[in-house]
Amino acid sequence: MSYYCFLFLLLLLTNTFAYCESATDQKELTEERAHLSIPLGLPPVPWPADSPYDKKKAELGKLLYFDKRLSANGTISCATCHAAKVGFADSNPIAIGIDGHIGTRHSPTVINAAYQKSYFWDGRAKTLEEQAKGPLTNSKEMAGTDDVHAALVACQERIQKIPGYVRLFKEIFNDDVVTIDNLARAIATFERTILSGNAPYDRYMAGDKGAMTTQQVKGLALFNKLSCNNCHAGPNFTDGRFLNIGVGMEKANPDLGRYNITKDEKDWGAFKIPTLREVAHTAPYMHDGCFFTLREVIDYYDRGGNPNRNLHPLMKPLHMTEEDKQALLSFLEALNGEGWKQFTEPTRFPN
Repeated sequence: MSYYCFLFLLLLLTNTFAYCESATDQKELTEERAHLSIPLGLPPVPWPADSPYDKKKAELGKLLYFDKRLSANGTISCATCHAAKVGFADSNPIAIGIDGHIGTRHSPTVINAAYQKSYFWDGRAKTLEEQAKGPLTNSKEMAGTDDVHAALVACQERIQKIPGYVRLFKEIFNDDVVTIDNLARAIATFERTILSGNAPYDRYMAGDKGAMTTQQVKGLALFNKLSCNNCHAGPNFTDGRFLNIGVGMEKANPDLGRYNITKDEKDWGAFKIPTLREVAHTAPYMHDGCFFTLREVIDYYDRGGNPNRNLHPLMKPLHMTEEDKQALLSFLEALNGEGWKQFTEPTRFPN
């Protein structure tokens, strides 16, 4: 082989390797941009196999989440009862839906809903997609009718009549028809991006011992000592179980919660354990919105709850001091993090 042929082959191989490296780098960069950034302290988001993360799908879901045209009379959106400015929760004790109808329970936060095992206070929905359809068919929330099928069809037709949405659904789902299933997938995709992590607690647990104050550290120790972590466990501060802690059980006809779904006696008066992430931002508290401050919640636990036939064994008087209560309050503030405050209501919607 001549010297010049050797040089030509070397140059060709070098350019080929450079091209492959460039293509690989570009592929990795594209994949990096396609994936969601997870705040410190949280595990990867468990995406459904049939609906993986897609940035454009999340953006469509955000539009739908805030769009009041999903409701029968154009006055209610998902954000009405899960408002960004109050921790994607509801400042009303009980949800207020279409035509001013009062619901039956308090609207919980959407933050970190991606990690939940079930949805609604009684766990009747197993996926976020299923949950997203719930308000669309509830006559007290967004539907305006008790006919579930008619409500879904009407919602689908309303969005189908908006050319801007039709174009987006075509681009994302490759379908000229707006379906309720794809609408729910889009909303659920957006909701799975509403996260809270990298709180002082997360940084403290990661080794930054200056991230929490002395009082917050004491509150963490109390949180564990008093067995709060028995129920509010894991990175999302809930293990997803349903327990009777006595809230509302003093009423003549109490809400029986999970029991209404399972008819199992162990679920009598039991409700899903909520996350404590951003709890300082999501008042009022409990399934009936009966407590307006975290201090009221702590006082309730301190006295052992309301006695009833299915009260959880851990619900006993705690005999906390005032100093203990202040430390717990301070620790709960250390669960305020990042990953959700950047979301605001869109200024424009598809037409």
